[in-house]
Amino acid sequence: MFDKILIANRGEIALRVVRAAREMGIASVAVHSTADSDAMHVRMADESICIGPPPGTESYLKIPAIISACEITGAQAIHPGYGFLSENANFVQIVEDHGLTFIGPSAEHIRLMGDKITAIETMKALGVPCVPGSDGGVPDVETARRMGGEIGYPVIIKATAGGGGRGMKVANSDDEIERAFQTARAEAKAAFGNDEVYIEKYLTTPRHIEVQVFGDGKGKAVHLAERDCSLQRRHQKVLEEAPGPSITPEERARIGKVCADAVARINYIGAGTIEFLYENGEFYFIEMNTRLQVEHPVTEAIFGVDLVREQIRVAAGEPLSFSQEDLTLNGHAIEVRINAEKLPNFSPCPGTISHFHAPGGLGVRMDSALYDGYVIPPYYDSLIGKLIVHGRDRPEALARLNRALGELIVDGVDTTVQLFDALLQEPDILNGQYNIHWLEKWLADKLGA
Repeated sequence: MFDKILIANRGEIALRVVRAAREMGIASVAVHSTADSDAMHVRMADESICIGPPPGTESYLKIPAIISACEITGAQAIHPGYGFLSENANFVQIVEDHGLTFIGPSAEHIRLMGDKITAIETMKALGVPCVPGSDGGVPDVETARRMGGEIGYPVIIKATAGGGGRGMKVANSDDEIERAFQTARAEAKAAFGNDEVYIEKYLTTPRHIEVQVFGDGKGKAVHLAERDCSLQRRHQKVLEEAPGPSITPEERARIGKVCADAVARINYIGAGTIEFLYENGEFYFIEMNTRLQVEHPVTEAIFGVDLVREQIRVAAGEPLSFSQEDLTLNGHAIEVRINAEKLPNFSPCPGTISHFHAPGGLGVRMDSALYDGYVIPPYYDSLIGKLIVHGRDRPEALARLNRALGELIVDGVDTTVQLFDALLQEPDILNGQYNIHWLEKWLADKLGA
């Protein structure tokens, strides 16, 4: 086992890793920019080291600085959290070349799943159901038009190196294909430096279902059921729950086994999430995230496991601490993402926290790095906390969420708490009757956003 690990991230996820490491008796090193010198993860870690000025490109994304921090502090492994360098295969290779351990998948698997076309081809070969679409990149408008006719409209054009909703355009007819194709390519080039795109069937009322998998890197893997992440705004998740309210136990067992078998066959190591669109009882693969997810706590809640602890153990060469048979689903969990944003436009709202009070009580967890007097910097993502609740069933979890939101106090900045207060009044939310388009339509109707 490691004696010391470095956490190449910030905010609540860095604090999450610090806590897991401390419970395991492992010393932690926090890296930080000058803007984060007073951050909670810096205060809580055993050691800290400044790696650069505020912009992420000059600190949290600066690979030489992170490697140097390991050498200075004697850290043996690096936990990347999520975002920043967590899915950068080049970073993983550099970490390994310096005799350090990356707490996560191999560079090979990150590359494999980082390119959307290669990922789809791989998953098809592994027996994972995929959305009907092109077998590779689409080189020109003429090919796009032909594919649109073969697949059937509507279709969606996506960047192969895409993410976060960038480089994605929908064409509802042959008349719209050229503009959608050219716009998607231009956005992809600007965002990712790669203008290659592919085409898929556009499902009209799907849910976003993701399956949590975990591999030991030696041909063994398990699944930890699914999460429903369908409540999204501009392709960004807002609320996640587990298990999915629309998934039957039979469907859960079927798709879970398919996913676990797939990652076992490629000797995948660590945590991963296989994401699907789900419509009319069918699952369609869209991508695999080769890292810990923001919403991992809802899975931890219903299975009673610590996924970060397991990441560290497996990276150190230890076997999985649980088998598929050990994993028994217990109750229902919901997570809401609390952002420092001003409604109705969701504009970032950095500033000073004058007062912070986390909710508590049975079945309530608050993952946040906030404290009274903390200054939210303007340089990073606006996520400031995650409120997670767990109940014996979905109605109890919803009641607990409603109660916990009433206890949460974040003074000094605008937050998205009022969004969730409003959503909990909606029958569709209470009944679990929503899809990936529901929230944006609701926001347009209710807030004009």
